[in-house]
Amino acid sequence: MELSASQIEHFHEQGYIFLPDILDATETDLLRREAHQIFGMQREEVVRERDEKTARTAFAAHHYNEAYRRLGAHPRLITPVMQLLDGPVYMHQFKINAKAAFNGDVWQWHQDYGTWARDDLMPTPRAMNIALFLDEVTEFNGALMFIPRSHHQGTLEAGHDLSTTSYPLWTISNEAITQLVREGGLIAPKGKPGSVMLFHSNLVHGSPSNMSPFDRTIVYLSLCHVDNHIQRFQRAEWIAHRDFTPIQTLDDNCLRDLAQEQAA
Repeated sequence: MELSASQIEHFHEQGYIFLPDILDATETDLLRREAHQIFGMQREEVVRERDEKTARTAFAAHHYNEAYRRLGAHPRLITPVMQLLDGPVYMHQFKINAKAAFNGDVWQWHQDYGTWARDDLMPTPRAMNIALFLDEVTEFNGALMFIPRSHHQGTLEAGHDLSTTSYPLWTISNEAITQLVREGGLIAPKGKPGSVMLFHSNLVHGSPSNMSPFDRTIVYLSLCHVDNHIQRFQRAEWIAHRDFTPIQTLDDNCLRDLAQEQAA
């Protein structure tokens, strides 16, 4: 899968591209089943909400789960990012965000590159995110919110929030968010399982808590150009990866083949 010239232009101007129907039901059903098994594991990579029970996010699942290993090298995800970053990429971070029904907590306003620069010394924002919906995302279950064109502002001043949620984050002030929204507006992409959001590492985003009875599971692949790899290694390897080997994509049917193997 390759992006068109107009899609690439939209990404650079707006900071994102929304792509529906990138994975089919067989693929997303497989990944959703595996995600719920992972959320039940007692592993250090599985971070819980403040209730210490509900899974908030599962890091590095591609290291200990076959379905997610294959997802991390899927050509429908990796090839467009190589186009946008103009070259080979490695996996900087991999996580499955649960945003569980009733108990999924807020992700405050932030830029991902703000964290990668401050915590990991990633040299430049030559990195980006893939957000893959595993559940239908609606206006009710904690949809992601983005501020279009906010990536043009560079890396913004941020404070290190260590108390609002169970996971620390470099967050942006309400005053700065207000000004950015006045200039760029707000979007909250909705879509069925298999939809994908590609977005710039400096695009400001966040999501509210999930008060609905519907889960909102999203997988995030954070990819970085191999020439732009991190220089500081203070965070755990399962949070900020240290293998800078270029990703070699797998066959397009890699997830479907696994689903068939499991069904046999």
